[in-house]
Amino acid sequence: MDWGEDSRQGGGGSPPPPDESWWAEVLKDEGLPGGGPREERSRRRAAEPGSEADWAWAAELYANDEVIELPVIGSNRGGLLVEARTLRGFVPVSHLVDFEATAAEQDRQPLLAAYLGARLCLKVIELDISRGRLVLSQRAAQSGPGQRQKLLTSLRAGEVASGVVTNITRFGVFVDLGGLEGLIHVSELSWGRVRHPQDVVACGQQIRVKVLSVEREHCRVALSLKELLPDPWERVAELHAVGDVVEGVITNVVRFGAFLGLPEGLEGLIHISELGEGSLLHPRNAVQEGDRVRARIIHLDPAARRLGLSLRQVEAGPELGSVPITA
Repeated sequence: MDWGEDSRQGGGGSPPPPDESWWAEVLKDEGLPGGGPREERSRRRAAEPGSEADWAWAAELYANDEVIELPVIGSNRGGLLVEARTLRGFVPVSHLVDFEATAAEQDRQPLLAAYLGARLCLKVIELDISRGRLVLSQRAAQSGPGQRQKLLTSLRAGEVASGVVTNITRFGVFVDLGGLEGLIHVSELSWGRVRHPQDVVACGQQIRVKVLSVEREHCRVALSLKELLPDPWERVAELHAVGDVVEGVITNVVRFGAFLGLPEGLEGLIHISELGEGSLLHPRNAVQEGDRVRARIIHLDPAARRLGLSLRQVEAGPELGSVPITA
């Protein structure tokens, strides 16, 4: 049975390799200067200070993973602005030590304003001269000079590492590995579907992760949380059988049906024809995301990681009666 490309069963196959948007989007979300339309960015860069010699100096700081002390000269909703000779650098809130990155935006401004005039020990974590982008981190500076390169050299795909969650975005989670940040894409947080990464981890949380890949030339590390968790599909036959009634939460509603997430991390499809008696114009007429429902297993294929479910057949079951659907 073809469930369509929208099905994307949790745990089915490997995720795509990290692309540029994964790593750039977090800085866009945090208010990095230069995040507007291309024409606006070009106009702003032309007006920004910054000599070639100072960009070369910043590039050397980055290459050598050096710690530098810089003064705070301003702030915006996403972090602090610092003066680096004739350059202007940006420190995202997630890279400030002892700052609650999850604080509401209205609460951030007075907290960030209090940094004005302070001098912070920082490391350059991103440098793009063509875009006038200089991003620094107070958190990374805690690890001392040279630690980033040491980690890039020593980390290997398949290894298990420990780190601290520094930032949570809709597409994934950033983890400080002790001087180098890695990304857990949302698809690598759980075997089941994740509505938002903040449902799985919290900023400041210490976690163990598996290294998926290391891109040394770009200083990027892809991580996984789910690879350290037992794969529920490997023991699904021990847990369930065709005819069983299970209970879970609707995780996604698409044109051809709805997906039901089970507590152990499994996710199954309730085809639109199995949502109720009669014809439905759209599955949302029967269920909504977040609804908790009971369903009967009508198809189970562990090898293909497919679980077919029915609400209609639970309702028809004399031993259970009607199925309550609650928000």
